[in-house]
Amino acid sequence: MKVFAIASAQATLTPDKLQQHMPHEVPATLQLYLDGKVEQFWFRDKAGPIFLMNVGSVDEAKAILDGLPLVADGLIKYEYLPVGPLAPLARLIQKG
Repeated sequence: MKVFAIASAQATLTPDKLQQHMPHEVPATLQLYLDGKVEQFWFRDKAGPIFLMNVGSVDEAKAILDGLPLVADGLIKYEYLPVGPLAPLARLIQKG
């Protein structure tokens, strides 16, 4: 299952707190990529990352990202959007 995880920086995230967490956040995020849980990632200035995750469920995506330092400390939260194939395209295929 593919899930987009879209970060939102919380008001409590200050530049000092960000710098304090980045030495732990970056390696943890890279490990998720190496483990195949984060398939692609992007960054939105002043908002945070967007991850395309390869997971079994939205609950799994949430459990994984809840372990990241910025999430665990309540400085970033994620919105989870499950996505799949564009089903209406099947109408373009003539059967029979």
